[in-house]
Amino acid sequence: MKNKKITRKITQGMYVLTTKNGGCIVDAVSQISAGDNPLISVAVMKTNYTNQLLKENDKFALSVLSMDVNPEIITTFGMNSMRDINKFETIKTTEVEGIKIIDESLGYMVCEKIDTIDNDTHTLFIGRLIEADLFEDKEAMSYGYYQENKNDLIKVTTEQGKTAWVCTICGYIYYGEELPENFICPKCGVDKSMFQKK
Repeated sequence: MKNKKITRKITQGMYVLTTKNGGCIVDAVSQISAGDNPLISVAVMKTNYTNQLLKENDKFALSVLSMDVNPEIITTFGMNSMRDINKFETIKTTEVEGIKIIDESLGYMVCEKIDTIDNDTHTLFIGRLIEADLFEDKEAMSYGYYQENKNDLIKVTTEQGKTAWVCTICGYIYYGEELPENFICPKCGVDKSMFQKK
């Protein structure tokens, strides 16, 4: 493979995916049927704690992020695990159908899970839309915009005097002069080519 960064040109939105007891940032969301209660799919990395939670729960919600999203939402839900912190402590939410949705979003979709499909790195969760609302009719953030503006959206703080390598996908920081030869990000699984030296 020559340069898999081309996948960043696939235009997708940015969402906070939530379910009971957890949530994370996702971008691989699609509407896969029409009608009054369309089917919505979302792909979640298998190593992500939210993947485990979704397998245990029957509902999930997607809060749509705007271009001017509060960066704390991305940092909280994208750079941390519910294994370590309670992501809902500092972010304002409202409960709909028993699932927390993000107040500072363009709106939300709550889905009842009807199917799961496993592949090598992700699980595709398919849900039937049962509740939704639009708070603000503004432009949604795209995955491409997120990648182009990630440094402004996610403030990475490194330890003074140390060389840091930051994963451009999930924000994981490795300290050392050089990355090990076959280094794989322990958080999101990408290889060393996706790291930037800071």
